[in-house]
Amino acid sequence: MEAILQTRLGELPPGYGRLPGTGPLDMARWLMVDDAYAAQMAERERLLRDHRAEVVALEAGREAVAAEALHMVLAHLEVREEWAVEAGKVTCPDGRSVTVEEADPLGTLGRIIAEDMCLLEPRDGAQVLVGAVLCFPSRWVLAEKIGRPMLRIHAPVPGYGEALNARVERMMGALRPGVGLWRANGHFHSDPTLFYPRPEVAKKEWEAEARYFRSERQALIRMPETGATLFSIHTTVVEASALTEAQRALVDG
Repeated sequence: MEAILQTRLGELPPGYGRLPGTGPLDMARWLMVDDAYAAQMAERERLLRDHRAEVVALEAGREAVAAEALHMVLAHLEVREEWAVEAGKVTCPDGRSVTVEEADPLGTLGRIIAEDMCLLEPRDGAQVLVGAVLCFPSRWVLAEKIGRPMLRIHAPVPGYGEALNARVERMMGALRPGVGLWRANGHFHSDPTLFYPRPEVAKKEWEAEARYFRSERQALIRMPETGATLFSIHTTVVEASALTEAQRALVDG
């Protein structure tokens, strides 16, 4: 399958390369439309059709959380000129018309925006992943993470230990509705495939240099009704040669 690539990486936050490295989110620019939107959405449609059980998960009893995530996204899209929201349908930037399925909020989200969406709720003093539509995982498997707290989710991540997790938990606990945070990560990859799940037992070797560079623009937003946190992930994959000098300096650290 032909690689789905953007032509440029886009901005990196001032805190790039540090953990958690977050900054204030401009809510007007929360969800992204770039030159790979149409191709990414075609791939999302394929994954939701052919691999639904691998890319969508929701804990029983958390339907209200998923419903609020859908309604929050739709409210955002209503004021964006790239989408048209009316009469239970969304006309997307690539021209597709998507019916809003209230009974399938995560599947609907997966078809209208390029971002993956993870839903986290506080439980026993920890943020727990209770639902997600995750079409573009990078070296992780949704089924291994659903129902797990943040510290357990990040167990395979080098440098993510109890001290950092405590900072992340405090930061997420302090989130207020309407005021989001964002960060970005990035790694060189030899494989540009967007759907790139790898189980925890698989050996993960992070390449210092390769043909492609993959970055996730991540946003954290508190939802006012359920109090859950919506964690969005927009994935960009570019040729490594597309990095600007300033980006290369940040990436090389």
